[in-house]
Amino acid sequence: MILVDSTIWIDYFNGVSSSYTNYLDCALDQTLILVGDLILAEVLQGFRNDADFEKARRALMKFYLVPMVDPSLAVKSAQNFRLLRRKGVTVRKTIDSLIATWCIENNIPLLHHDSDFDGYETHLGLQVIHP
Repeated sequence: MILVDSTIWIDYFNGVSSSYTNYLDCALDQTLILVGDLILAEVLQGFRNDADFEKARRALMKFYLVPMVDPSLAVKSAQNFRLLRRKGVTVRKTIDSLIATWCIENNIPLLHHDSDFDGYETHLGLQVIHP
């Protein structure tokens, strides 16, 4: 079971070939793929035309969709963000803090290509897939 970040889905839908998208391509038939509601929103908002939006929406809805944020996770995410800031690690996007914290709290590995997650892996035990 893995959570796939929007950075990978965006490259995947854009036909970018990389070790990350190749890993996802192989995992599609072998692993339970989770799509978080926050990631679903991030990916879908990037499509410019309706046909591509709808095609991606239908594709993503076939995976196991998970809600990611509730009040306790929001608080834990803020605590993690503050801890990393004290260690000199800057996280640029709140949504990445929420995603990383959800993965940590649920013990789910994350497939991503975004440096905002590095501090969570180094200091907070985020499990990351390195293809």
